[in-house]
Amino acid sequence: MAPGLDVPVNVAKQAELLKQDGNACFKKDRLGAAIEAYTQAITLCPNVTIYWTNRALCHRKRDDWEKVESDCRKALELDFNSVKAHYMLGLALLQQKQYADGLKQLEKALELGRGANPSSYMVEEIWQELAKAKYLEWESTSRLRLQKQQELRAICERALQQELESAYDNGVTASTESDGRESNDLEGKSESCENSLKLESAITHKERMKILSDVFDKAAEADIPNEVPEYLCCKITLDIFRDPVVTPSGVTYERAVILEHIRKVGNFDPITREPLKAERLAPNLAIKEAVQDFLGKHGWAYKMT
Repeated sequence: MAPGLDVPVNVAKQAELLKQDGNACFKKDRLGAAIEAYTQAITLCPNVTIYWTNRALCHRKRDDWEKVESDCRKALELDFNSVKAHYMLGLALLQQKQYADGLKQLEKALELGRGANPSSYMVEEIWQELAKAKYLEWESTSRLRLQKQQELRAICERALQQELESAYDNGVTASTESDGRESNDLEGKSESCENSLKLESAITHKERMKILSDVFDKAAEADIPNEVPEYLCCKITLDIFRDPVVTPSGVTYERAVILEHIRKVGNFDPITREPLKAERLAPNLAIKEAVQDFLGKHGWAYKMT
């Protein structure tokens, strides 16, 4: 955002010179001097977004996350579409263990960054930070979910074992009670019946334990790292899609990758060799939705991006 209309031209120029001084100090890793220069620029022109985000960047390098958050929130008041402000605010919130809000800010930064310049270094950096945070979130919830599943499985197995032992006891009791009333020639039949009941109970118990095992194994499948389906991966990078676009030939690529190909190699589809220009690319919303659904169920895949 430009300086307010009520700021004299000479003041605005002075603020810009201070920003340049701050930039020079930042490059030399003189963070204290850079912060001072940006602070003076802010004092002269408090409505310039970049002065706030530049100072926030200095605080970030110092791991002063509360000040990063404060400066980024002020920057967003001035320009809600500031990619840097959303990005650094997201990092600051994650560092302060405000995970849900931090992820929202990173997702907003990624959305805005892709709209402005999908192949920029910042979009890649934002994605990497978002993927790392999403993976850690999945890892935490997955560990807790696995622990609860194991506890529940143990309870179910004990219950089935107790049911088997109870069936055995009932069979023996019934046989003992019959001893006083049945003649000796029936004792063999009683024992045979008891053994048959025990065998039937054992078979039923084994079947139920197998069903129980299958149920819990199936429940754990989503948390076991595996291969990402091929149709969800870019044919050039072989990585899972982040921002998929489709060409007129019907081939889907990662947006930043195909744009780089067009810019550096030529205006053609790298697979079909058909002519291709950037403006002919269209978002592949179906694949994007499929990727989001897959990542939502298989958070381990964030580590493979």
